[in-house]
Amino acid sequence: MQPPIQWLVSNILGLYWYVILIDVILSWLIAFDVVNTRNKFIGTIADVTNRLTAPVLNPLRRIIPPVGGLDLSPLVLIFGMRFLQIYVVPLIPI
Repeated sequence: MQPPIQWLVSNILGLYWYVILIDVILSWLIAFDVVNTRNKFIGTIADVTNRLTAPVLNPLRRIIPPVGGLDLSPLVLIFGMRFLQIYVVPLIPI
């Protein structure tokens, strides 16, 4: 059984993974004009996910240039978060 702090940090990282995934998929859908931000629900979801991910992704975007028009910063962030979940969270003292 995981200690409570490790469980909490791991679950927060897991939830943030879903926020990043929603932000990426929604940005693709908006870019390809599948969904429209004039729809209040879509606009709200896009705004919330952007506000939650932008503080972490913007510094990465300054370091990692787009490759062929693709923004790879969410992928780098997900790999970094997974590294934290596997190798760093278990080191948190009880």
